[in-house]
Amino acid sequence: MLGLKKLIERFKGTQVHALNPPDSNGVNTTGSSSTPGNCRVKFKGSKQKSSKACSGSGAETLIPFGFPRTDHLEPSIEPHLKPIQLIETLADLFRQSEACLESEKSLIYIEQYSIFSSLGDPKLLRRCLRAARQHALDVHSKVVLSAWLRYERREDELEGVSPMDCSSRFILECPKATLVSRYDPNSIYDNCKCYQECAKSTDSHISKVKTLEEDSDVSFCVGNEEIDCIRFKIAALSRPLKAMLYGSFKESKSRKIDFSHTGTSVEGMRAVDLYSRTRRVDLFPPEVVLELLSFANRLCCEEMKYDCDIHLASLVSCIEDALILIEYGLEERANFLVASCLQVLLRQLPSSLYNPKVMKIFCSFEAKERLASAGHASFILYYFLSQVCMEVNTVSNVTVMLLERLRECTAQKWQKALALHQLGCVLLERQEYASAQYCFEAAAEASHVYSLAGNARCRFKQGQRYSAYKLMSSVISEYKAVGWMYQERSLYNVGKDKIDDLNTATELDPTLVFPYKY
Repeated sequence: MLGLKKLIERFKGTQVHALNPPDSNGVNTTGSSSTPGNCRVKFKGSKQKSSKACSGSGAETLIPFGFPRTDHLEPSIEPHLKPIQLIETLADLFRQSEACLESEKSLIYIEQYSIFSSLGDPKLLRRCLRAARQHALDVHSKVVLSAWLRYERREDELEGVSPMDCSSRFILECPKATLVSRYDPNSIYDNCKCYQECAKSTDSHISKVKTLEEDSDVSFCVGNEEIDCIRFKIAALSRPLKAMLYGSFKESKSRKIDFSHTGTSVEGMRAVDLYSRTRRVDLFPPEVVLELLSFANRLCCEEMKYDCDIHLASLVSCIEDALILIEYGLEERANFLVASCLQVLLRQLPSSLYNPKVMKIFCSFEAKERLASAGHASFILYYFLSQVCMEVNTVSNVTVMLLERLRECTAQKWQKALALHQLGCVLLERQEYASAQYCFEAAAEASHVYSLAGNARCRFKQGQRYSAYKLMSSVISEYKAVGWMYQERSLYNVGKDKIDDLNTATELDPTLVFPYKY
């Protein structure tokens, strides 16, 4: 009852939970206070001492580093596509996606992504990536977009989550589903097979015993060893082998054929014989499968190459495997093997950026050409890589090299504009103003008007203030008024004209931050 009475008396006062004591000196005279003890200490002392402290060191106490300078608050040039007529541009892209071929839809959604990036809405960005992944036709696009979706989810920041784990019940981001070449846009809503337990029993020993019981009618000699084979089954592997064994060559009438100078080992030739009988490669260790892949490439054994490619792709599980096997895949142009290795490297971004061996695969011009020869150098690959690199370190040499590769992969006008504009933004941050200005000018020639703001900023940084002001004034008079135009011109204006430009920029686009900061 005593506690309840005290609680009732507490709420009878005119002020509940008073933050300041009632007296002017800030000293508690009644013996109780609603402010914490550490706050009462700040108010203790005479009024004369408090006023002396405020008057003597006011600026030093409140702003120890001085007042902020406007040049430190200037807005950065955004590394995104910023069309002047945003709604009209998005409506046009929507009409294109409805009327275009299925093979073109994925890139249209990537273009939408590049435009929505300036809005900073993660839901819109993820929706664009999901749509692009849904309409991806080839394995390469599926691998890149699946890794991009995983990166946007920031799953690399979760402890205990492996990069190759399937984190969704749908096959949209499943690492195994990306290596399936078939195309079905509605299949992304299917349940992922990783959650279905399927047991597959194989008995390689029985297979070997059964196949060795068949009669052999030709022998391939490798060194001092003879490998007995079945002629028509070896001939069925490829047209060159069929021509050799049943055509007008002398081998067609020979019981023994010398294969010592073909680069095939004894183990490899035995594996070729066993494969010709069983059409299986899971019976062999990885090094033998790699030799089978090389044999298939030399003698045009397409089915054998496909089986080796698929089997080796299923063995890649970590970055060490990927770095080793991708070299074999690029050498033999094994599409699925390179795709599987690429998937492991991409799904470990951004940590794999710090591995020099990984960057060696992507950054140089020669590396890009090797990827292109295997069908794995594309605009979306280097767009993804450059986005990640710009988030990690905008001014690094790796970022510049990836953007150079991105520019080399451009095929459409918007891709060229995006690559040149982003490269200009990076060079501007690196204070390489002349090179940045050249990139912005080239992007503006590709119909990206916002790059003219970067051009003006480069001129201003090189001491050409009036030239930058004149350029932005011409942009304002020539195009439809947009907030960023007046914001950019205000940087080169003074006095009342500067304030007028900032006010106009705020009226046109209230989301701009610089006018409020200024």
